[in-house]
Amino acid sequence: MPAWLPRAMVLALALYACYRLGSWAFDQLIGLLINILIAFFLALAIEPAVSRMSARGMRRGLATFLVFLGVLIAGVGFVVLLGSMLAGQIVDMVEELPKYLDSVINWVNQTFRTDLSRVEVQDSLLHSDWLQRYVQNSATGVLDVSTTVLGGLFRLLTIFLFSFYFAADGPRLRRGLCSVLPPTKQAEVLRAWEIAVDKTGGYLYSRGLMALISGIAHYILLVILGVPYAPALAVWVGLVSQFIPTIGTYLAGALPMLIAFTVDPWYAVWVLGFVVIYQQFENYALQPKLTSRTVDIHPAVAFGSVIAGTALMGAVGALIAIPAVATLQAFLGAYVKRYEVADDPRMHGRSRRRGEPGLTRLRRSWRASGIDGGEDGAGGVGQREDPERA
Repeated sequence: MPAWLPRAMVLALALYACYRLGSWAFDQLIGLLINILIAFFLALAIEPAVSRMSARGMRRGLATFLVFLGVLIAGVGFVVLLGSMLAGQIVDMVEELPKYLDSVINWVNQTFRTDLSRVEVQDSLLHSDWLQRYVQNSATGVLDVSTTVLGGLFRLLTIFLFSFYFAADGPRLRRGLCSVLPPTKQAEVLRAWEIAVDKTGGYLYSRGLMALISGIAHYILLVILGVPYAPALAVWVGLVSQFIPTIGTYLAGALPMLIAFTVDPWYAVWVLGFVVIYQQFENYALQPKLTSRTVDIHPAVAFGSVIAGTALMGAVGALIAIPAVATLQAFLGAYVKRYEVADDPRMHGRSRRRGEPGLTRLRRSWRASGIDGGEDGAGGVGQREDPERA
Protein backbone atom coordinates (compact mmCIF):
# COMPACT_ATOMS: atom_id res chain seq x y z
CA MET A 1 0.00 0.00 0.00
CA PRO A 2 1.42 3.42 -0.87
CA ALA A 3 2.21 5.65 2.08
CA TRP A 4 -0.11 8.42 0.83
CA LEU A 5 -3.21 6.21 0.42
CA PRO A 6 -4.31 6.08 4.11
CA ARG A 7 -3.99 9.83 4.42
CA ALA A 8 -5.97 10.32 1.18
CA MET A 9 -8.74 8.02 2.44
CA VAL A 10 -8.92 9.85 5.76
CA LEU A 11 -9.02 13.20 3.94
CA ALA A 12 -11.79 11.98 1.59
CA LEU A 13 -13.85 10.71 4.52
CA ALA A 14 -13.33 14.00 6.39
CA LEU A 15 -14.42 16.02 3.35
CA TYR A 16 -17.50 13.83 2.89
CA ALA A 17 -18.38 14.22 6.58
CA CYS A 18 -18.02 18.00 6.30
CA TYR A 19 -20.22 18.00 3.21
CA ARG A 20 -22.93 15.98 4.96
CA LEU A 21 -22.73 18.19 8.04
CA GLY A 22 -22.97 21.33 5.90
CA SER A 23 -25.95 19.96 3.98
CA TRP A 24 -27.74 19.07 7.22
CA ALA A 25 -27.05 22.51 8.70
CA PHE A 26 -28.22 24.25 5.53
CA ASP A 27 -31.47 22.26 5.51
CA GLN A 28 -32.08 23.16 9.14
CA LEU A 29 -31.27 26.86 8.66
CA ILE A 30 -32.91 27.46 5.28
CA GLY A 31 -35.94 29.08 6.93
CA LEU A 32 -33.76 31.47 8.93
CA LEU A 33 -31.67 32.33 5.85
CA ILE A 34 -34.80 33.18 3.86
CA ASN A 35 -36.05 35.37 6.70
CA ILE A 36 -32.71 37.20 6.80
CA LEU A 37 -32.86 37.71 3.02
CA ILE A 38 -36.36 39.19 3.26
CA ALA A 39 -35.25 41.39 6.15
CA PHE A 40 -32.27 42.64 4.14
CA PHE A 41 -34.45 43.72 1.20
CA LEU A 42 -36.93 45.31 3.59
CA ALA A 43 -34.09 47.28 5.16
CA LEU A 44 -32.98 48.38 1.68
CA ALA A 45 -36.54 49.55 0.97
CA ILE A 46 -36.71 51.83 4.02
CA GLU A 47 -33.08 52.96 3.73
CA PRO A 48 -33.88 56.22 1.82
CA ALA A 49 -36.44 57.34 4.42
CA VAL A 50 -34.16 56.47 7.36
CA SER A 51 -31.15 58.19 5.75
CA ARG A 52 -33.19 61.32 5.03
CA MET A 53 -34.37 61.55 8.64
CA SER A 54 -30.88 60.81 9.93
CA ALA A 55 -29.40 63.56 7.77
CA ARG A 56 -31.64 66.09 9.55
CA GLY A 57 -30.05 65.30 12.91
CA MET A 58 -32.25 62.45 14.17
CA ARG A 59 -30.59 59.37 15.59
CA ARG A 60 -30.63 56.52 13.13
CA GLY A 61 -32.17 54.05 15.57
CA LEU A 62 -35.02 56.44 16.38
CA ALA A 63 -35.59 57.16 12.68
CA THR A 64 -35.81 53.44 11.93
CA PHE A 65 -38.22 52.95 14.82
CA LEU A 66 -40.48 55.76 13.59
CA VAL A 67 -40.56 54.36 10.05
CA PHE A 68 -41.47 50.89 11.30
CA LEU A 69 -44.05 52.36 13.68
CA GLY A 70 -45.73 54.22 10.82
CA VAL A 71 -45.84 51.06 8.70
CA LEU A 72 -47.20 49.06 11.64
CA ILE A 73 -49.92 51.59 12.45
CA ALA A 74 -51.03 51.78 8.83
CA GLY A 75 -51.10 47.99 8.52
CA VAL A 76 -52.97 47.39 11.77
CA GLY A 77 -55.51 50.13 11.00
CA PHE A 78 -56.16 48.69 7.56
CA VAL A 79 -56.58 45.15 8.93
CA VAL A 80 -58.94 46.32 11.69
CA LEU A 81 -61.04 48.29 9.20
CA LEU A 82 -61.35 45.36 6.84
CA GLY A 83 -61.94 42.93 9.72
CA SER A 84 -64.87 44.92 11.07
CA MET A 85 -66.30 45.32 7.57
CA LEU A 86 -65.91 41.60 6.86
CA ALA A 87 -67.48 40.60 10.18
CA GLY A 88 -70.51 42.78 9.49
CA GLN A 89 -70.91 41.36 6.01
CA ILE A 90 -70.65 37.77 7.28
CA VAL A 91 -73.40 38.45 9.86
CA ASP A 92 -75.61 39.94 7.16
CA MET A 93 -74.93 36.98 4.89
CA VAL A 94 -75.84 34.49 7.60
CA GLU A 95 -79.08 36.36 8.29
CA GLU A 96 -79.96 36.47 4.60
CA LEU A 97 -78.93 32.87 3.91
CA PRO A 98 -82.51 31.46 4.10
CA LYS A 99 -83.64 34.02 1.53
CA TYR A 100 -80.77 33.09 -0.80
CA LEU A 101 -81.54 29.41 -0.33
CA ASP A 102 -85.23 29.95 -1.12
CA SER A 103 -84.37 31.83 -4.30
CA VAL A 104 -82.01 29.06 -5.44
CA ILE A 105 -84.58 26.33 -4.68
CA ASN A 106 -87.30 28.22 -6.56
CA TRP A 107 -85.02 28.58 -9.57
CA VAL A 108 -84.21 24.85 -9.50
CA ASN A 109 -87.90 23.93 -9.21
CA GLN A 110 -88.88 26.16 -12.12
CA THR A 111 -86.00 25.09 -14.33
CA PHE A 112 -85.91 21.33 -13.74
CA ARG A 113 -89.61 20.80 -12.82
CA THR A 114 -88.77 19.54 -9.31
CA ASP A 115 -90.60 19.87 -5.99
CA LEU A 116 -87.89 20.71 -3.44
CA SER A 117 -88.42 22.57 -0.18
CA ARG A 118 -85.99 24.41 2.06
CA VAL A 119 -86.81 22.20 5.07
CA GLU A 120 -85.94 19.03 3.17
CA VAL A 121 -82.70 20.50 1.89
CA GLN A 122 -81.68 21.66 5.35
CA ASP A 123 -82.46 18.26 6.89
CA SER A 124 -80.48 16.44 4.23
CA LEU A 125 -77.52 18.77 4.72
CA LEU A 126 -77.57 18.52 8.51
CA HIS A 127 -77.73 14.71 8.48
CA SER A 128 -75.23 14.19 5.67
CA ASP A 129 -72.03 12.23 6.29
CA TRP A 130 -69.73 14.73 4.58
CA LEU A 131 -70.89 17.52 6.92
CA GLN A 132 -70.14 15.41 9.99
CA ARG A 133 -66.70 14.50 8.63
CA TYR A 134 -66.04 18.16 7.84
CA VAL A 135 -66.93 19.20 11.41
CA GLN A 136 -64.70 16.48 12.86
CA ASN A 137 -61.77 17.44 10.63
CA SER A 138 -62.25 21.11 11.48
CA ALA A 139 -62.22 20.32 15.20
CA THR A 140 -59.02 18.29 14.90
CA GLY A 141 -57.41 20.93 12.68
CA VAL A 142 -57.83 23.80 15.13
CA LEU A 143 -54.50 22.96 16.77
CA ASP A 144 -52.74 22.87 13.39
CA VAL A 145 -54.20 26.24 12.42
CA SER A 146 -53.14 27.75 15.76
CA THR A 147 -49.62 26.39 15.30
CA THR A 148 -49.45 27.83 11.79
CA VAL A 149 -50.64 31.24 12.97
CA LEU A 150 -48.13 31.33 15.83
CA GLY A 151 -45.35 30.23 13.48
CA GLY A 152 -46.27 32.99 11.05
CA LEU A 153 -46.26 35.61 13.80
CA PHE A 154 -42.87 34.42 15.03
CA ARG A 155 -41.48 34.54 11.49
CA LEU A 156 -42.87 38.04 10.98
CA LEU A 157 -41.29 39.17 14.25
CA THR A 158 -37.95 37.69 13.20
CA ILE A 159 -38.05 39.50 9.85
CA PHE A 160 -38.87 42.85 11.48
CA LEU A 161 -36.15 42.37 14.08
CA PHE A 162 -33.43 41.65 11.52
CA SER A 163 -34.60 44.41 9.18
CA PHE A 164 -34.55 46.87 12.09
CA TYR A 165 -30.94 45.96 12.87
CA PHE A 166 -29.94 46.13 9.19
CA ALA A 167 -31.51 49.58 8.76
CA ALA A 168 -30.46 51.06 12.13
CA ASP A 169 -26.88 49.75 11.94
CA GLY A 170 -26.50 50.18 8.18
CA PRO A 171 -23.37 52.39 8.34
CA ARG A 172 -21.76 50.13 10.96
CA LEU A 173 -22.58 47.06 8.86
CA ARG A 174 -21.04 48.60 5.75
CA ARG A 175 -18.00 49.72 7.71
CA GLY A 176 -17.50 46.25 9.17
CA LEU A 177 -17.85 44.64 5.76
CA CYS A 178 -15.42 47.05 4.12
CA SER A 179 -12.86 46.69 6.92
CA VAL A 180 -11.93 43.18 5.73
CA LEU A 181 -11.53 44.24 2.07
CA PRO A 182 -8.84 46.21 0.23
CA PRO A 183 -9.67 49.81 -0.79
CA THR A 184 -10.49 48.88 -4.41
CA LYS A 185 -12.98 46.26 -3.30
CA GLN A 186 -14.49 48.63 -0.75
CA ALA A 187 -15.59 51.01 -3.51
CA GLU A 188 -17.24 48.13 -5.36
CA VAL A 189 -19.12 46.98 -2.26
CA LEU A 190 -20.40 50.50 -1.55
CA ARG A 191 -21.45 50.91 -5.18
CA ALA A 192 -23.30 47.59 -5.11
CA TRP A 193 -25.05 48.63 -1.89
CA GLU A 194 -26.12 51.94 -3.43
CA ILE A 195 -27.41 50.18 -6.56
CA ALA A 196 -29.37 47.71 -4.43
CA VAL A 197 -31.05 50.55 -2.52
CA ASP A 198 -31.93 52.33 -5.77
CA LYS A 199 -33.32 49.23 -7.50
CA THR A 200 -35.31 48.08 -4.47
CA GLY A 201 -36.85 51.54 -4.15
CA GLY A 202 -37.73 51.52 -7.86
CA TYR A 203 -39.32 48.11 -7.52
CA LEU A 204 -41.46 49.23 -4.58
CA TYR A 205 -42.42 52.35 -6.54
CA SER A 206 -43.58 50.23 -9.48
CA ARG A 207 -45.53 47.93 -7.15
CA GLY A 208 -47.18 50.91 -5.49
CA LEU A 209 -48.11 52.37 -8.88
CA MET A 210 -49.62 49.06 -10.01
CA ALA A 211 -51.51 48.82 -6.72
CA LEU A 212 -52.96 52.30 -7.36
CA ILE A 213 -54.03 51.38 -10.92
CA SER A 214 -55.52 48.09 -9.76
CA GLY A 215 -57.39 49.77 -6.91
CA ILE A 216 -58.87 52.41 -9.22
CA ALA A 217 -59.98 49.82 -11.78
CA HIS A 218 -61.67 47.61 -9.20
CA TYR A 219 -63.20 50.64 -7.47
CA ILE A 220 -64.91 51.67 -10.73
CA LEU A 221 -66.30 48.14 -11.15
CA LEU A 222 -67.58 47.95 -7.57
CA VAL A 223 -69.23 51.37 -7.84
CA ILE A 224 -70.95 50.38 -11.09
CA LEU A 225 -72.26 47.19 -9.47
CA GLY A 226 -73.33 49.06 -6.34
CA VAL A 227 -71.24 46.94 -3.96
CA PRO A 228 -70.87 48.55 -0.48
CA TYR A 229 -67.49 49.50 0.99
CA ALA A 230 -66.06 50.02 -2.50
CA PRO A 231 -63.11 52.26 -1.40
CA ALA A 232 -61.90 49.84 1.29
CA LEU A 233 -62.30 46.86 -1.04
CA ALA A 234 -60.39 48.65 -3.80
CA VAL A 235 -57.49 49.38 -1.44
CA TRP A 236 -57.55 45.75 -0.29
CA VAL A 237 -57.38 44.44 -3.87
CA GLY A 238 -54.59 46.83 -4.84
CA LEU A 239 -52.32 46.11 -1.88
CA VAL A 240 -52.85 42.37 -1.49
CA SER A 241 -52.61 41.56 -5.20
CA GLN A 242 -49.30 43.42 -5.56
CA PHE A 243 -47.42 42.75 -2.34
CA ILE A 244 -48.39 39.10 -1.77
CA PRO A 245 -46.89 37.12 -4.65
CA THR A 246 -48.40 34.10 -6.39
CA ILE A 247 -51.61 33.80 -4.34
CA GLY A 248 -52.16 37.50 -3.69
CA THR A 249 -54.53 37.92 -6.63
CA TYR A 250 -56.83 35.14 -5.45
CA LEU A 251 -56.82 36.38 -1.85
CA ALA A 252 -57.54 39.90 -3.05
CA GLY A 253 -60.43 38.86 -5.30
CA ALA A 254 -62.12 36.59 -2.76
CA LEU A 255 -63.25 39.40 -0.45
CA PRO A 256 -64.93 41.59 -3.13
CA MET A 257 -66.65 38.47 -4.47
CA LEU A 258 -67.97 37.68 -0.98
CA ILE A 259 -69.32 41.19 -0.47
CA ALA A 260 -70.78 41.27 -3.99
CA PHE A 261 -72.54 37.97 -3.32
CA THR A 262 -74.48 39.60 -0.49
CA VAL A 263 -75.88 42.13 -2.97
CA ASP A 264 -76.56 39.78 -5.87
CA PRO A 265 -75.05 36.31 -6.54
CA TRP A 266 -74.49 37.24 -10.19
CA TYR A 267 -72.37 40.22 -9.11
CA ALA A 268 -69.87 37.78 -7.63
CA VAL A 269 -69.53 36.17 -11.08
CA TRP A 270 -68.94 39.58 -12.66
CA VAL A 271 -66.27 40.40 -10.10
CA LEU A 272 -64.55 37.05 -10.70
CA GLY A 273 -64.50 37.59 -14.46
CA PHE A 274 -63.11 41.10 -14.08
CA VAL A 275 -60.38 39.93 -11.69
CA VAL A 276 -59.25 37.21 -14.10
CA ILE A 277 -59.24 39.54 -17.14
CA TYR A 278 -57.46 42.35 -15.32
CA GLN A 279 -54.83 39.94 -13.98
CA GLN A 280 -53.96 38.84 -17.52
CA PHE A 281 -53.75 42.48 -18.65
CA GLU A 282 -51.49 43.30 -15.72
CA ASN A 283 -49.21 40.30 -16.19
CA TYR A 284 -48.63 40.70 -19.92
CA ALA A 285 -49.06 44.43 -20.58
CA LEU A 286 -48.84 46.62 -17.48
CA GLN A 287 -46.30 45.00 -15.17
CA PRO A 288 -43.49 44.41 -17.74
CA LYS A 289 -43.62 48.02 -18.97
CA LEU A 290 -43.72 49.62 -15.51
CA THR A 291 -41.00 47.33 -14.19
CA SER A 292 -38.74 48.02 -17.15
CA ARG A 293 -39.07 51.78 -16.58
CA THR A 294 -38.66 51.91 -12.80
CA VAL A 295 -36.18 49.06 -12.29
CA ASP A 296 -34.51 49.50 -15.71
CA ILE A 297 -34.61 45.89 -16.90
CA HIS A 298 -36.15 44.39 -20.01
CA PRO A 299 -39.78 43.20 -19.62
CA ALA A 300 -38.81 39.68 -20.70
CA VAL A 301 -36.01 39.62 -18.12
CA ALA A 302 -38.42 40.81 -15.43
CA PHE A 303 -40.97 38.15 -16.33
CA GLY A 304 -38.33 35.41 -16.50
CA SER A 305 -36.76 36.46 -13.20
CA VAL A 306 -40.13 36.16 -11.44
CA ILE A 307 -40.62 32.65 -12.86
CA ALA A 308 -37.08 31.63 -11.87
CA GLY A 309 -37.44 33.13 -8.40
CA THR A 310 -40.70 31.28 -7.86
CA ALA A 311 -39.14 28.01 -8.96
CA LEU A 312 -36.15 28.46 -6.64
CA MET A 313 -37.65 30.01 -3.49
CA GLY A 314 -41.40 30.05 -3.94
CA ALA A 315 -43.34 33.19 -3.00
CA VAL A 316 -40.27 34.83 -1.45
CA GLY A 317 -38.30 34.35 -4.65
CA ALA A 318 -41.10 35.89 -6.71
CA LEU A 319 -41.12 38.94 -4.42
CA ILE A 320 -37.39 39.69 -4.44
CA ALA A 321 -36.45 38.32 -7.88
CA ILE A 322 -36.85 41.58 -9.82
CA PRO A 323 -34.83 43.88 -7.49
CA ALA A 324 -32.14 41.19 -7.11
CA VAL A 325 -31.77 40.72 -10.89
CA ALA A 326 -31.85 44.49 -11.48
CA THR A 327 -29.11 45.01 -8.89
CA LEU A 328 -26.96 42.26 -10.38
CA GLN A 329 -27.46 43.58 -13.90
CA ALA A 330 -26.57 47.17 -12.96
CA PHE A 331 -23.51 46.05 -10.96
CA LEU A 332 -22.11 43.77 -13.66
CA GLY A 333 -22.83 46.33 -16.37
CA ALA A 334 -19.79 48.34 -15.28
CA TYR A 335 -17.48 45.39 -16.06
CA VAL A 336 -18.86 44.62 -19.53
CA LYS A 337 -16.81 46.23 -22.29
CA ARG A 338 -19.02 47.71 -25.01
CA TYR A 339 -18.08 48.77 -28.56
CA GLU A 340 -19.53 51.21 -31.03
CA VAL A 341 -22.06 49.55 -33.33
CA ALA A 342 -21.56 49.99 -37.08
CA ASP A 343 -24.30 51.71 -39.04
CA ASP A 344 -25.48 48.63 -40.92
CA PRO A 345 -29.04 48.29 -42.32
CA ARG A 346 -29.13 44.75 -40.97
CA MET A 347 -29.12 46.21 -37.45
CA HIS A 348 -32.62 47.53 -38.21
CA GLY A 349 -33.84 44.27 -39.76
CA ARG A 350 -33.33 45.39 -43.37
CA SER A 351 -31.24 43.81 -46.08
CA ARG A 352 -28.19 45.56 -47.51
CA ARG A 353 -29.65 45.18 -51.07
CA ARG A 354 -33.24 45.93 -50.23
CA GLY A 355 -34.18 47.15 -53.72
CA GLU A 356 -32.52 44.24 -55.55
CA PRO A 357 -34.75 41.33 -56.54
CA GLY A 358 -34.26 38.04 -54.78
CA LEU A 359 -33.38 36.14 -58.00
CA THR A 360 -30.67 38.65 -58.87
CA ARG A 361 -29.13 38.34 -55.41
CA LEU A 362 -29.19 34.54 -55.78
CA ARG A 363 -27.45 34.63 -59.19
CA ARG A 364 -24.87 37.08 -57.84
CA SER A 365 -24.08 34.74 -54.94
CA TRP A 366 -23.77 31.79 -57.36
CA ARG A 367 -21.37 33.68 -59.62
CA ALA A 368 -19.27 34.77 -56.64
CA SER A 369 -18.88 31.12 -55.64
CA GLY A 370 -18.05 29.97 -59.23
CA ILE A 371 -21.36 28.15 -59.83
CA ASP A 372 -23.46 28.77 -62.98
CA GLY A 373 -26.72 27.06 -63.64
CA GLY A 374 -27.41 28.07 -67.28
CA GLU A 375 -24.55 26.72 -69.46
CA ASP A 376 -25.87 23.34 -70.54
CA GLY A 377 -29.16 23.16 -72.37
CA ALA A 378 -30.68 20.72 -69.92
CA GLY A 379 -30.48 23.24 -67.16
CA GLY A 380 -27.80 21.36 -65.25
CA VAL A 381 -25.24 22.95 -62.99
CA GLY A 382 -21.70 23.11 -64.27
CA GLN A 383 -18.34 24.70 -63.47
CA ARG A 384 -16.72 27.38 -65.63
CA GLU A 385 -13.62 29.43 -65.28
CA ASP A 386 -13.83 33.16 -64.84
CA PRO A 387 -12.38 34.80 -67.96
CA GLU A 388 -10.97 37.68 -65.96
CA ARG A 389 -9.08 35.29 -63.71
CA ALA A 390 -7.89 33.34 -66.76
